[in-house]
Amino acid sequence: MHKIILFTAFIMFSTQIAIAQSAVDSVKSTIMQLFDGMRAGDSTMVSEVFASEARLLTVAEQDEKTSLREAPISTFLQAVSSPREDVWNERILDYRINVDGKLATAWTPYRFYRDTTFSHCGVNAFQLYLSNDGWKIIQITDTRQVEGCD
Repeated sequence: MHKIILFTAFIMFSTQIAIAQSAVDSVKSTIMQLFDGMRAGDSTMVSEVFASEARLLTVAEQDEKTSLREAPISTFLQAVSSPREDVWNERILDYRINVDGKLATAWTPYRFYRDTTFSHCGVNAFQLYLSNDGWKIIQITDTRQVEGCD
């Protein structure tokens, strides 16, 4: 009887781990679609990952003052799809994803390049929720710097 209880507990625990890993993989896939769309200049691909109420924020420092800047999603999508000679290549260095039911956060350090030319680095802090259509980005808050990017 003791072995049956342990086996059942093991199966339940293993199932929970598999479900959690599946959610993490789905969140990562949503984020990857955003950056793949940016590289392709495909605003439709990019817009599919955002919730209708999504926000884009940047923590900016200028003249030793810190501020929070918001950019409309529509402006970002227009910039993504505008013809340009260079490829926007945001290279994600790591994914730290936490999921609790239908809410997820992701912390993604990055380096941004225009084609192969380094532009800046920083961190993206994502918030996502599990909608009826899959994981959607609610908000991205990022930092940007050109120094200390080693």
